[in-house]
Amino acid sequence: MARRKKGLTFYEKEKKITKAMIKEILWMIFYCFAAIFVAFVFVFSVGMQVGIIGVSMEPGLYNGQEVLINRLVYRLSSPERGDIIAFLPNGNKNSHYYVKRVVGLPGETIQIIDGYVYIDGKFYAEDDNYDKIVDPGIAETELKLGTDEYFVLGDNRNNSEDSRSGNIGPVHKDTIEGQAWFHLSCEEDGMGVIK
Repeated sequence: MARRKKGLTFYEKEKKITKAMIKEILWMIFYCFAAIFVAFVFVFSVGMQVGIIGVSMEPGLYNGQEVLINRLVYRLSSPERGDIIAFLPNGNKNSHYYVKRVVGLPGETIQIIDGYVYIDGKFYAEDDNYDKIVDPGIAETELKLGTDEYFVLGDNRNNSEDSRSGNIGPVHKDTIEGQAWFHLSCEEDGMGVIK
């Protein structure tokens, strides 16, 4: 005679795979692939990845570091002072993308006097993190920006090829690819939003 166990007992039902379960699983897989596809299309149509070349944006961005560019933002608005942009110098498709900070806006007059930036004749107060500019380049004399031109500088002011250089000069809006908004990790720094 079998002994009866004391306490509660549970009866397990054998689970059967039904057509409804299979249908639900297939729909979940479809939605996952659709979400990945939409994200992929969105990122590659609106964004791009650019590598920093040189030390011109240190200490914020480092040589070899990759940054994500928002290509949509300047189709809807214009760059603002302080934005970090990616552009092709003079629209040269054979060049690499330059990543610099916007200092001067369209219609403004820019001049560098005694190592400091002046906009429309007024001293442009900047963060103390920027070095005093040793070589004003073409901005030694007043430089009047056109209706779609921007004056850009690297954050590492004395180690940057930017709008002060005669071969780059003011950056035309048509040559701006977008705004740098996020940097990927590198040896010196982790990932994060660009300030």
